[in-house]
Amino acid sequence: MSARCSHLKEVRAVTPSAAGCEDCLKIGDRWVHLRLCLTCGHVGCCDSSKNKHATKHFHQTHHPIVRSFEPGEDWGWCYVDELMFEPAPQA
Repeated sequence: MSARCSHLKEVRAVTPSAAGCEDCLKIGDRWVHLRLCLTCGHVGCCDSSKNKHATKHFHQTHHPIVRSFEPGEDWGWCYVDELMFEPAPQA
């Protein structure tokens, strides 16, 4: 992991808020891929999905780091620093 990201202190051991995109499930919509907020556990859809709920969650909450919530993927992303982590940060 890079020392350039000062947001790693915000990573928590979280429980996913849903098995799919929490917001898409509420409105009956679909998603492409899922992201898990490592601050609060919100599950949102990726930017390839039409609703982009993971990024909207970041803009609403300023929670900086997500990880892929896709089976077999272990990477994370800091929205603030635009920095990718492989493997994803752990609490």
